[in-house]
Amino acid sequence: MKQHLIVLDLDGTLLTDQKAISPKTKHILNKAKQAGHQIMIATGRPYRASEIYYRELGLTTPIVNFNGAFVHHPKDDLWGLHHTPIGLDIVHEVVESMHDFDFHNIVAEVLDDVYVHHHDKKLMDIFSFGDPSITTGDLRNYLKTDPTSILIHAPFEKVPAIHEHLSAVHAEVIDHRRWGAPWHVIEVVRSGMNKAVGIDRVSKSLGISKDRIIAFGDEDNDLEMLDYAGVGVAMGNAIAPLKNIANEITLSNNEDGIAELLMDRLKLKF
Repeated sequence: MKQHLIVLDLDGTLLTDQKAISPKTKHILNKAKQAGHQIMIATGRPYRASEIYYRELGLTTPIVNFNGAFVHHPKDDLWGLHHTPIGLDIVHEVVESMHDFDFHNIVAEVLDDVYVHHHDKKLMDIFSFGDPSITTGDLRNYLKTDPTSILIHAPFEKVPAIHEHLSAVHAEVIDHRRWGAPWHVIEVVRSGMNKAVGIDRVSKSLGISKDRIIAFGDEDNDLEMLDYAGVGVAMGNAIAPLKNIANEITLSNNEDGIAELLMDRLKLKF
């Protein structure tokens, strides 16, 4: 069988609801590697919060972080480091405009540096994974570097209005997506950045054509990735729009959906 590139989203896809890789899924992914297939991660998380799973799977491929805004090879510095941040002037405009809305907090990430607009222990606990440098204070004063992404945490009922504002005022310079429950967070990256952009770069470097890419996802930040892949797979727990464009729908992240599909597609045995 020809070599395939297997692309894995993390939360809600590779990871169970307990944020773990199940033994069965790990076993089948190892079988796929032994059969000569390549496996990579494409996530909205920063590298520091995905490295643990990269190492657990024993990967040797590049990784896509921040939904495509940061792509690098953890084991090969010569592969290149591709970082596409948002212009600081745009970020300041967005932060300024958010004060017209009822938002909880705004977080900016510059790779492994985290800037938090308002002190919020619960939110900061999420971003402390990997021991980043954390600065708290008004982003308009403290943020001095173009950030990789910004995250707007707002009440659920305010999220649609914020989405509408960002689309109307900043559509040409930023793209924005929402996180899945329970966090009502809007994630903002530079316009044109998505997982498909990073996967395209990786697949070309590996010499694997688009038709031999199998990509798994569950949320709206996986839309471009599933549309781009030769076989786009929506998890059983995926949102309806993703299932609508997927080539295949597998079982949920808690039911070894990745393992089940790969066993069938790549003729792997548990």
